[in-house]
Amino acid sequence: MLFAPSGPQGPRRRSRMKAILLTIFIVIALYLLFFSTTKSPVKTKTETGTYAQKHEHGSAKQTDEPARPAIPRHKNMIVACMKKDDTSWLSEYFPDWTKSIYVVDDKRAPLTVTQNKGRESMVYLTYIIDNYDNLPDTMLFIHSQRYQWHNDDPYYDGIPPLQNFQIPYLQEQGYVNLRCVWTLGCPAEIRPLTDRHSSNVHVGEYFKDGFMELFPGTPVPEEVGVSCCAQFGVSRAKVLERPRSDYERFRNWLVKTPLDDDLSGRIMEYSWHMIFGKDPVHCPNAKECYCKVFGLCDLSCPWEGGCDDRYSLPPFSSLPKGWPHIGWKGQVQDPSHGLPET
Repeated sequence: MLFAPSGPQGPRRRSRMKAILLTIFIVIALYLLFFSTTKSPVKTKTETGTYAQKHEHGSAKQTDEPARPAIPRHKNMIVACMKKDDTSWLSEYFPDWTKSIYVVDDKRAPLTVTQNKGRESMVYLTYIIDNYDNLPDTMLFIHSQRYQWHNDDPYYDGIPPLQNFQIPYLQEQGYVNLRCVWTLGCPAEIRPLTDRHSSNVHVGEYFKDGFMELFPGTPVPEEVGVSCCAQFGVSRAKVLERPRSDYERFRNWLVKTPLDDDLSGRIMEYSWHMIFGKDPVHCPNAKECYCKVFGLCDLSCPWEGGCDDRYSLPPFSSLPKGWPHIGWKGQVQDPSHGLPET
């Protein structure tokens, strides 16, 4: 049988319980009062992949210092483009990638460069320098147009190679070129110690001087080879193997060199693989490359530099308007039925 407390302990215990309940009530009331009148800024992601604070009026205001994203960016496409270029295909086909799209000829663009020189190289270096402390795990440095002869695809289409890209292999290697075919660049595009002819296509004798400034103290290689055309993937770990000051030195050279846009850009094009730790001649076997980089492991490859029906050098550097439905000779063609004529 239970008995109710009697004597002086009963009232004292009841008073203590009342005091505890009153204290809890006051704490809860103060908590609700404070947080119902305070609105915290909410971080929202902008189209450029950075984060800003959203205030009561609903607009996004860029902060003075870049805000760290709440969720780390795991993979990002760094895109060099011009105002006239249509980059909507990137958002349509690759919604799971963030994009940093630099418009080199528009100073009012959310992302741009201080000087439009060196082709895509100024964009690539600017991105690395500005984001050095907050790089994503995986980065693809690419051009803006979906159809371009640079793309290693039967129709020069940028979508299939990017859709098939093998991220685990990139993380293993640190750097991979987005072209496997050797056409243009391999097995040896430049011989810095003996080349004398220079043009907007062949850097010739200028490469030696450029190499000595970009890689001071490193012996000038006898041969340099890599598949064109400055589109590649690189991991965060590989970028961080160099200090930020190295990338700043590369960009300073690009700004100060008297070489024009074509030559300075070409020197950088044939230097990226060395910047990221590959040998001066970096020309992987095409069959192995297609398998490991793009997961295309059943190709017939009659020679080490190319595989059947994968790539042919186009007759002109610009694709016909209406490509791939309009062919080189103006004929209507169906991309689903065979390869285009070149």
